[in-house]
Amino acid sequence: MMKNKINNPEFTVKVYHGYGHTKNLVVYGHVLAGKSVSPSKYTNNPILNIIHLAKLFFVKPIPNARVTLQWEKQQFYCTTEADGFFKFEWQSTTEVEAGWHKVIISLLNEQNHIVTTGEGKIFVPHSTQYGFVSDIDDTVLVSHSATTGKKLKVMFTKNPRSRKTFADVVKFYQLLSLAHTNETLLNPFFYVSSSEWNLYDDLNEFFKHNGLPKGAFLLNTIKKWHQLFKTGKTKHQGKLIRVVRIMETFPKQRFVLLGDNSQSDPEIYVAIANRYTDKIVAIYIRNVSLEKELPTLALLATIQNKEIYTCQFNHTDEAILHSKAIGLIIS
Repeated sequence: MMKNKINNPEFTVKVYHGYGHTKNLVVYGHVLAGKSVSPSKYTNNPILNIIHLAKLFFVKPIPNARVTLQWEKQQFYCTTEADGFFKFEWQSTTEVEAGWHKVIISLLNEQNHIVTTGEGKIFVPHSTQYGFVSDIDDTVLVSHSATTGKKLKVMFTKNPRSRKTFADVVKFYQLLSLAHTNETLLNPFFYVSSSEWNLYDDLNEFFKHNGLPKGAFLLNTIKKWHQLFKTGKTKHQGKLIRVVRIMETFPKQRFVLLGDNSQSDPEIYVAIANRYTDKIVAIYIRNVSLEKELPTLALLATIQNKEIYTCQFNHTDEAILHSKAIGLIIS
């Protein structure tokens, strides 16, 4: 049983968007001490934005906490890890319809009484022809990941509504969401990033504010305040594992992978393409690091299945034209 007494202090159960395919479902979250941090308003004041960001990393995860999930008539239990992280992975006894489904996870005290609850959603895609796995930083969101100074300046001085997307990226992703389907059966998006779970709410707000397709986020291990300057820096193995889980969860879906060459996306996506040779339709890499342009092209050339389309692009409109040329987007 956890050392922390949880009858009196305030706690937050953070539940992130989960995902699943028919009967196989998964949802993640954290148990943290204190109230959830959310700005009452968004401002261009850099000092207030710095304070807000810092608060996201002044977290106290609660280890060994017992949490429970109620899914229809099924009840599940698990215990949080050392960083307060929990994961529920289960099979539903009933067929789950496509769409978004509410899920509530409760924190229990030592007497198995509910202390507090958190609400999230499970995303079950329609059986569309395509699914999309996308990186976030420097693929959708202008982040300057390769330049620490610029990256930290943007992070500290901007808020989720003032952060910038790349030109035409919203148009591109909206077109992809409709590729070979319609507005009632949108293609699923999975946003797999090296950004930490600390930034989940901000990323959600950024995507919502800019009109990017709604999807499930798969982020990196939560960090504390003294690790703030290392945000976004992680070994690519964790990201690779997260993409593999998506491939395994949706065996009938064919995927398009979208990333950039500032870090490890090309290596990860080539590994995925060579492992799931019949599941990958195309790979799009934003060329944000000019010194990596030729090495990235050489790496993409090592994909074993030569029928997988690849496109390294400088501007999003090039990716849109390529998608139309291969018949992915029908204009």
